[in-house]
Amino acid sequence: MKPTIYDVAEKAGVSIATVSKVVNNTGRISEKTRKRVTEIMRVLDYQPSSVAAALTGKKTYTVGVLVPDIANPFFAEVARALENRARESGYTLMLCSTDYKQQREREYLELFSKKQVDGVMVAIEPEEMDHFKKFNERGVPSVMLSVNHLDASASVVMTDNVRGGYLAGKYLLSKGHHELAIMYEKQRQSGRSRLIGFQQALSEVDVMVEEPYVIDTRSDILEAKKAAQKLLRLPKKPTAVFAATDLIAIVLINEARGAGVRVPEDMSVIGFDNTIYAEIADPGLTTIAQPITDLAHYSFDQLLQLIKQPDQIGHRIMLAPSLIERGSVRKIIDGGSSSNES
Repeated sequence: MKPTIYDVAEKAGVSIATVSKVVNNTGRISEKTRKRVTEIMRVLDYQPSSVAAALTGKKTYTVGVLVPDIANPFFAEVARALENRARESGYTLMLCSTDYKQQREREYLELFSKKQVDGVMVAIEPEEMDHFKKFNERGVPSVMLSVNHLDASASVVMTDNVRGGYLAGKYLLSKGHHELAIMYEKQRQSGRSRLIGFQQALSEVDVMVEEPYVIDTRSDILEAKKAAQKLLRLPKKPTAVFAATDLIAIVLINEARGAGVRVPEDMSVIGFDNTIYAEIADPGLTTIAQPITDLAHYSFDQLLQLIKQPDQIGHRIMLAPSLIERGSVRKIIDGGSSSNES
């Protein structure tokens, strides 16, 4: 039978109110009494009920996190950074992956309500905002992480995706590439923004990327494989490809290898995110880095502020991306030849 607060109080020789103050870190209690109660809780393996705390209007010190796909290395690394920040602040995470399904979005928001989470971090791009608005009307603070839905009143923390796409375009141009392609997530605002930035960089030197070299895909292994195979079947292959996520870039490199297309000798590839995939890829992936740790820390800190001050006006924080050079891009000298410079 699980120990109760009554068992702790009896064993420690104190009142139930004293145990409650120790659990919630409230009230004036001597250090000696606090240590004795804490030790009894440890010996009895007493676990305070977060549900009971919620029913009394107290914090549960739990935060819900919605991501589209935990198999995507970017969201996996964001989740790890969030968990580290949460632990530092005395919180735990309830992580849910929607797999891009609206039904799961609704179900997980209902789950967060039932579990009485103190706040929610949203890293998905909802097609319908109604169920999110209804959720927010219940008074649960929320922060949008790496997405910026114009119909959302929540705080937003994200990377400047337009700037990131621009950096990718400028870099490939600086290496002499003008026959270009892009693989991006059309259904995500972040993917569309990266395309816009990429096209802006190319327009400065009157270079254009048109169909069929603009390829819509999802940051999913199977979908990215299909897109990569589509690109590799083109009669005239581009000299360089901007893959708008590292996952898409790595899938492209693997498919190219299987098709006898060498990277970067025959085709250069640049990614976006700077996840662990970019570091362990062969060759190492040149990529546009998102400040993943900063994204997680700023997002969690914003949510904590909203939990403490629910009436606070939401903020929009835009973080700058940066270029990380590795070995997947070659410099074209002239006539389509290339050097060993990355």
